[in-house]
Amino acid sequence: MLTSFRRLTLGALVLLAPAGAATAQTATSKIDSVVIRKIYDEALARGQSYENLRYLTTRIGGRLSGSPQAEQAVQWGKTVMEKMGLDRVYLQEVMVPHWVRGAKEKAQVKSSKGKALNLNVCALGGSVGTNGKLKAQVVEVQSLQELAGLPAEKVKGKIVFFNRPMNPLYIETGRAYGEAGDQRRSGAIEAAKRGAVGALVRSLSLAHDDFPHTGTMSYNDQVAKVPAAAVSTNGADELSHLLRADPGLTVELEMSCQQLPEVKSYNVVGEIKGSKYPDEIITVGGHLDSWDLAQGAHDDGTGCTQSMEVLRLLKATGLRPERTIRAVLFMNEENGVRGGNKYAELAKAAGEKHLAAMESDGGGFTPRGFNIEADPATVRKVQQWQPLFVPYGSAEFSAGHAGTDIGPLKSQAKALIGYECDSQRYFDIHHTAADTFDKVNRRELELGGASMAALVYLLSKYGL
Repeated sequence: MLTSFRRLTLGALVLLAPAGAATAQTATSKIDSVVIRKIYDEALARGQSYENLRYLTTRIGGRLSGSPQAEQAVQWGKTVMEKMGLDRVYLQEVMVPHWVRGAKEKAQVKSSKGKALNLNVCALGGSVGTNGKLKAQVVEVQSLQELAGLPAEKVKGKIVFFNRPMNPLYIETGRAYGEAGDQRRSGAIEAAKRGAVGALVRSLSLAHDDFPHTGTMSYNDQVAKVPAAAVSTNGADELSHLLRADPGLTVELEMSCQQLPEVKSYNVVGEIKGSKYPDEIITVGGHLDSWDLAQGAHDDGTGCTQSMEVLRLLKATGLRPERTIRAVLFMNEENGVRGGNKYAELAKAAGEKHLAAMESDGGGFTPRGFNIEADPATVRKVQQWQPLFVPYGSAEFSAGHAGTDIGPLKSQAKALIGYECDSQRYFDIHHTAADTFDKVNRRELELGGASMAALVYLLSKYGL
């Protein structure tokens, strides 16, 4: 209870609360602002996200599901959370796909006059190999719809080149990524339906560079499985230019990737039991797996270390949450979502009550706010806390998609919440060999973990 002109001081923050002048709501808000400042101070002065990320990315590296590195990451995550002194740390068994890339992919453009040009390509995740070298002419399209409208003789026996770029006019780059992603996900299926022998897809990036972007693709068991590769944006522009001058050119593609039998892996879970409502659960998580081309730093090592940091920040600042808080390092988001599905399945089987689930899977850049996936009344309730986040630049609270791994909890949780950070640079490195530790800024990363911890604190205190 606040007394006359009692000073609530934390670092440089001083709040004055004259007796009888503030409403209960204002007093509560001021108390919360002090607590949140304490969380941010701890994160900025003694945050552990960055050093945890350093180990995960530089000592373990890329963590494709089923790989030895993914197995090492599971044990690492379990050890880190055990050292935090949490109430419980455990593993959830889950079977995951085991796709391997094999030797570095090769591609050459060969003109009808015999000239050759190398292309920077990489196999899309889940693709079959070429079984040696695949050589064919190329037909360029901008969309699945354009492909469907072409005469059969224009496509049969050729490699379909999907060259629709991400729309640069959207301020929210995730929207552009989502719109352009159908050609990566379904391009091989639609190409094979028309008799094509392979698919090349323009990398999903707004940058113009020589990095090909991998990512998951799919097959239909009723349709022939043809190889699918991404080509860098510079390579895509060059190939398109060459095709206009020489429609008869060919592309020679060589990939040795293959799908192996599924293997056993795990979600890693750590939790702090709630002091008042232990049966109400707030989950916060990121995905532990990554693609294999680099270290999986922004995607999604940052989300994992931030999620673990939420628990550490609560403990370090002496905040015993009223509701149970779980950090989950999900396995297999990139090519199957097996970890997210298993977590939701086990939660439902146990009759658990999830108040909310939060996900960080957009990189470790400057915090902006949160997307809230819930009914309108719940969205408005969360938005009431926006003023508390204004001093930290993370007050954009909007209705919207929350995340892939927590998606399976939609029918079980009152709200799904996606942590949002600045997205302008994310798709420059997403799913590429450039997704390395040196691209992550320590201060931005620690601010993100603090933003997540602050909202978790409010959810735990007030519920929904």
